[in-house]
Amino acid sequence: MPHAELKYSSDLEIDAAAILAEIEAVILEHDSGAGACKGRAYPAGQYHHSHITVSVALLTKPHRDEAFSRALLASLESRIKARLTQACEFSLGLSYSTPFYVTNFHAV
Repeated sequence: MPHAELKYSSDLEIDAAAILAEIEAVILEHDSGAGACKGRAYPAGQYHHSHITVSVALLTKPHRDEAFSRALLASLESRIKARLTQACEFSLGLSYSTPFYVTNFHAV
């Protein structure tokens, strides 16, 4: 299950839920078996320069190679920026979890 985090200066009018849904849609367009993308957004009340940083993490899989990663990054950048209505610094990172990462569901 992929993860996405948005960290942004609070002066930006960000529809975090829409951006997180867009990220999930883009990932699924590139990899239909990726599943739902857990997302979180953190507006920063104290900052230096208007900015947004987007971090996306996926599990390592054989088909998620360099070509896949470059294509996914390009699509994510384009689609996220289409949802930004103000000028700001923009950062986007794509990472892959190590083999020493546990992801599952905890039921009570």
